[in-house]
Amino acid sequence: MHSTQQYQEFILEYLKSQLQVKEPLNLYEPIAYILHLGGKRIRPVLTLMSAEVFEADYKKALPASLAVEVFHNFSLIHDDIMDDAPLRRGHETVHEKWDVNTGILSGDAMLIIAYQYFEKYEPIIFKELAKLFSKTALEVCEGQQWDVDFENREDVTIAEYLKMIEFKTAVLVAAAMKMGAIIALTSKENADLIYDFGLNLGLAFQLQDDYLDVFGNPETFGKQVGGDIIENKKTHLYLKAIEFATSEQRDQLLHLYSIQPQDNFDKIDSVKELFIATGAAKTTQTAIENYTFKAFETLEKLQIESDKKDVLKAFGEKLMGRNV
Repeated sequence: MHSTQQYQEFILEYLKSQLQVKEPLNLYEPIAYILHLGGKRIRPVLTLMSAEVFEADYKKALPASLAVEVFHNFSLIHDDIMDDAPLRRGHETVHEKWDVNTGILSGDAMLIIAYQYFEKYEPIIFKELAKLFSKTALEVCEGQQWDVDFENREDVTIAEYLKMIEFKTAVLVAAAMKMGAIIALTSKENADLIYDFGLNLGLAFQLQDDYLDVFGNPETFGKQVGGDIIENKKTHLYLKAIEFATSEQRDQLLHLYSIQPQDNFDKIDSVKELFIATGAAKTTQTAIENYTFKAFETLEKLQIESDKKDVLKAFGEKLMGRNV
């Protein structure tokens, strides 16, 4: 097994060997731009890690890992357009640096490029990878649509929110891990269990992302802190705050989520105070821990060596304690 940093280096080396900026430049330069912005590359790392957990050479999983990374970044370009986000990983978003039309088209091209990486596998593995990928890609789109729909609804439930983040975020983490298992030709039981591990880890990751969006350090988080508040997104924090709030606090929160001031700093600060005062911040942190521990319970059922279970557990613990 390799370290997370080593996996990240392997992915970057492979990315550099594969990525070509060619004509038309306005199609391919934005693709190179977002893929080289860095980020944690958690999903492709998990594909390589999963392959090695099940006794395969990580090199066999490099094409699939890059497919996952390209698809993820495609979704970020389009998400940023939909959210009108100015920053991604501390840099200008693609649609800000170029324009919206460029972002849409370059994103479309990335989806196609992602599929092309599966062509590097023999037919039986290609079929399983493509089938999983198609299912996951559609679920991500469904999750994104729910996210948009929730902005205009006042009756969103915690269960609906959790289903939304499962589809929008967690299924891709889960699929990334299952791809490693498919490439390693492990048992169906192992492949399904590693998917469940990734799904719960993905839920914890997204809840942590929502938490950091409000309470993170702008210098380390890499995105605009308070972006979900500005967009009036019904996150776990918001829904729990509404649930726990007094009548006065609830009225204040509903008012803050009904306005779009020119200067959002006061709105962000007021909402943050309400998230803390109602106990929503603490409850969200508890939910992050619960999903992480649920992922760890799945590890016990995997038919792999205990030291490899320890590697996966350590990765999950590191993810739970992140601040970026």
